Amino acid sequence: MSCYKEFAQIYDELIRPDIDYKKWSSIILNICRDLGVKNESYLDLACGTGNITEEIGKAFKQTWAVDMSPEMLTEAENKLRKSGVRARFVCQDICCLNLNKKFDLITCCLDSTNYILDSEEILSYFASVHDHLNDDGLFLFDINSYYKLTNILGNNMYKYEDEKVVYIWENSLEDDIVDMYLNFFVKEGEFYKRFDEEHSERAYKEADIERMLQDAGFTIEKKLNNYEEKPVIETTERIVYIVKKK
Repeated sequence: MSCYKEFAQIYDELIRPDIDYKKWSSIILNICRDLGVKNESYLDLACGTGNITEEIGKAFKQTWAVDMSPEMLTEAENKLRKSGVRARFVCQDICCLNLNKKFDLITCCLDSTNYILDSEEILSYFASVHDHLNDDGLFLFDINSYYKLTNILGNNMYKYEDEKVVYIWENSLEDDIVDMYLNFFVKEGEFYKRFDEEHSERAYKEADIERMLQDAGFTIEKKLNNYEEKPVIETTERIVYIVKKK
């Protein structure tokens, strides 16, 4: 489950300081060059507020972005318009894409794949990506590892506070699914506005992800440890998959 309604307006303030979008995008573009990916068409899935879309879109002639949250798409469209990156935004479920177009590069970053909780839906997601990818194209996505979701996030609680935002984040783990309950207090003038968000992520084991990728018609070119050229180990928290059509 993912809402991303009021959260869309403060997403960048909370998330951006912890993610080096320029570094991630540079690594992705270097991989594209190394593997001979054309720079004609790019699709960013679960684009959120468009941080990855903006950086990678600069290198492609056509950029598309998909997200299920209209609020997130509004933030992304405003951001890219200001930066001069032209993109087409579509509100759609990434598990059943219907864009009538194929792409040279498709990305799905920041553990959006973990938000797909049902095994049939994730197979549909991989199949949809396969159908929208050019024969010599590349699909790159990352997941929160099984280790991170079950051992680090798990049944834990977190609190964040600064001058503008306070939030309490409580997690509940059951049957490999982490339900996340977030209570936000955002300062508006002298008062705080409260809103709640609920999110759920499934912890996928590498073997299961790789079997489903193979079933969908992909071959794995390489895996990265958190967007770095390091091997994936037992305690890796973010696994990056780079795959192509068989």
